Amino acid sequence: MGLKGKLISQIEIKGCGDLFHEMFRHKPHHLPNVTPHKIQAVDLHQGDWGTVGSIVNWNYTIEGQEKVVKVVVEAIEEEKRLVTFKAFEGHIIEQYKAFKATVHIENEGENNLVLWTIEYEKQNDDVSEPFSYLEFATNLTKDVDAHHVNQQVDV
Repeated sequence: MGLKGKLISQIEIKGCGDLFHEMFRHKPHHLPNVTPHKIQAVDLHQGDWGTVGSIVNWNYTIEGQEKVVKVVVEAIEEEKRLVTFKAFEGHIIEQYKAFKATVHIENEGENNLVLWTIEYEKQNDDVSEPFSYLEFATNLTKDVDAHHVNQQVDV
């Protein structure tokens, strides 16, 4: 296997795609309230929420281990409901020279689809592909969607 790769996940959500996009663009700091067993804190270090170039620190639990990563919001495309986060500090950089996660919401007829794309470059051949991160993103999507659906029912 090569050192560079791309993983993609697509999952249909029942809730509003615009609300889902809003959560990851403007309100990622609300994620610990939605899914505290996965994300413990999302803190803004520089810039403003929902802007390209802002720097955000994420504390989360993956595979039973608490991790920290610092990312820069590399791209936002409002019309595509897309946000790209690029890791530059933390445990991920110990394993991957490059690591980007993009969340993008598409419409397929009446359905909203969330696409996660993880682009990476491993430090060496001994590092495994980041399948656990793709699974994490998929499960995070399910948690956020369930939260939004429950909020819509409560209203």
